[in-house]
Formats: sequence, C-alpha cells, structure tokens
Amino acid sequence: MSGLSTKRLMKELADIQSKGTPEGIILLSADNMDEWVFLISVLGDETIYKGETFALRMKFGNRYPIDVPEVSFIVTFLANGQYQPPMHPHVYSNGHICASILADNYQPWTVLNAVAICITMQSMLASNNKKERPEGNDRYVRSAPSNPKLTRWHYDDDVGIGIKFSCHNPAKWV
Repeated sequence: MSGLSTKRLMKELADIQSKGTPEGIILLSADNMDEWVFLISVLGDETIYKGETFALRMKFGNRYPIDVPEVSFIVTFLANGQYQPPMHPHVYSNGHICASILADNYQPWTVLNAVAICITMQSMLASNNKKERPEGNDRYVRSAPSNPKLTRWHYDDDVGIGIKFSCHNPAKWV
C-alpha cells in the first residue's frame, strides 16, 4: 500500500474513532489498511429492510483515493455470523453492486471516503421498494470476476424517468 493511501485511510479511521459513524453504520473491522468491513442497517419503520443488517467489504488499493475501492456486500463472514447481500435490483447474489460511484467513472474529487460510500449504499437500499435481484443475476454470477471492478457496468437512461442499471462483463458475455 502506498504512503498516500495509508495516510488517507489512517485519517479516515481516526475520524471514525473520534467522531463515530452515522446511525445505522458500524465499522466492524479495520484491522489493516487493505480491507475494512462495515455493517449497514437501513433506518426507518417503512423500509423493506427493517431489522436486517448487511456487511459491506471495502478493499483498498495502492491508488486510493484516486481509484475507487473494491466494494461488495459480503455473502458469508467469519464464524460469528452469516451475512447475505440485500435483495435489491442493483445487488447481485454474489454481493457485487451495480452503482455508478463504484465504477470506472468514479471521481475522487467528490470527496467520497469509506463512510460516504456506506451512506450511499444505505441510501440506495432505503429508496428501494421491491426485493428482487437484477435481471440476469444467475448468468452474471456464473461468469463474474471475483473483483467487481473488473466488470464493465453499463448504465441506461430509463426513458427520462431516471437511471436503469444493468451490467455485463464483455470478456464473458460477448
């Protein structure tokens, strides 16, 4: 890990330790500067995820914060608990997430740090109203790379209504 990445992550960790995390987000593990695990709960009584907690893994590379970390929901974690990725139209059953802030067009000058990424994932879940997997989930999971950053995510404008997310891995799906 480069000095810049380590310095940035140490500052983020110090901020978390001194200021805490927002409600519904807990730093579960930050034993090293390569990988952190957060627990995320969606707040509010009207969420379809009420009472559920999800584990989010971030793997930081040498070029963080210039490059986005590898981010995915954990499918299973340690002997002390089992986690499953949320049923969500942008979350695949292997934990990969189709979200523009995690893609190649990630722009670090937007000041996204680890906690901000967690808040974005929490918000993405909070705005969902139907538990379902993305179209093509089984096909994607069968051929997906272990690192979600190696997937080429494709974003389509859903006829001006908003953004409809879909993905494909050109190396496997051509």
